[in-house]
Amino acid sequence: MRPLRMVDLELERRFFGPRIEAALSEVLNHTQYIRGPEVQKFAQELSNYLGGSTVVPCANGTDALQLALMALDLQPGDAVMVPAFTYVSTAEVAALLRLQVRWVEVSLDHFNILPEALEDAWSPEVRAIIPVHLFGQAAPMEEILSFAREKGIAVVEDAAQALGAEYIFPSGERKKVGTIGDIGCTSFFPSKNLGCYGDGGAVITASRERATRLSRIANHGQDTLYEFVEVGVNSRLDSLQAAILRLKLPYLDEFNARRRAAADFYDSYLKDIPELQIPRRMLWSTHIFHQYTLRVLDGRRDALRAYLAERGIPAMVYYPKPLHLQPAYRTPAYPEGSFPNAERLSREVLSLPMHPFLSEDQLAYIVEAVRDFFR
Repeated sequence: MRPLRMVDLELERRFFGPRIEAALSEVLNHTQYIRGPEVQKFAQELSNYLGGSTVVPCANGTDALQLALMALDLQPGDAVMVPAFTYVSTAEVAALLRLQVRWVEVSLDHFNILPEALEDAWSPEVRAIIPVHLFGQAAPMEEILSFAREKGIAVVEDAAQALGAEYIFPSGERKKVGTIGDIGCTSFFPSKNLGCYGDGGAVITASRERATRLSRIANHGQDTLYEFVEVGVNSRLDSLQAAILRLKLPYLDEFNARRRAAADFYDSYLKDIPELQIPRRMLWSTHIFHQYTLRVLDGRRDALRAYLAERGIPAMVYYPKPLHLQPAYRTPAYPEGSFPNAERLSREVLSLPMHPFLSEDQLAYIVEAVRDFFR
């Protein structure tokens, strides 16, 4: 059996074969490495996939979040609402822009923002909320949008882990994550469901005026060369990465379906273990399983991880400490115990290998090892 990896980029490379070299060779031949034709072609193709929203490519997912907040004209001292349990980028960009962070409690079931906790996190300084669609499943956007409309604040979606997932409204309307709020942000980090072979990201908006502004900010604040309209940054998706993303985008739904099939396999063999909570699939969202994240309920998460490692099975903890307890973000306003769900998840979550190329033999080996541990 092939050695197990959390994400097997080597098998993905084999799947695409010489097509990767052909795509890269085209860029190498025309030598337009920055702002080459592949970038705009990819932006249009991703826009089509997302139902017509404008896509503004940028250098990475963290930049995408920063560009979004800059385009909202937030000022130092304004506040943004951020889930306490997520990756640091979501809060990092707020701190870099001298904004205040208002942490929001998360759900023990779907790991995303807990709607009933929104009012607790609110303050008059809040100008935006950043729901994160964690591990591949949409946050409860209907409640979040309703809250944002009531308060008159913007919604910036962090869709870096869920590109391709759909939110299902009670009316039956379906929207891709990243196209539901005012601005969507995503990352093309290599391990993402749609990943390049370096860094990359994009900002998504239905507003053409806002898209123009985002493009300007990402290009040093200029619309035309050497005419600097506002203070901007240098954040560009390069042509080589865009070429790879163009090749991979048509396979995104197929690869997400393969992930769901792997998750179904995991579910069928792990659902009857009382010490585990398998990922909950919410009715309002499809799930693309960027991660297959269990909760280990009996306090033996780290022991299980060590047991799996002895058998050559990688397992990761996303995330071992909630953001409000991280040294860079800890304040007296949010002591330990402020967000018990986020703190509990940090002690319990464990992600098993998840990618489109897991074989049935590999999946069977993984679930048997987990079951052996609990025997």
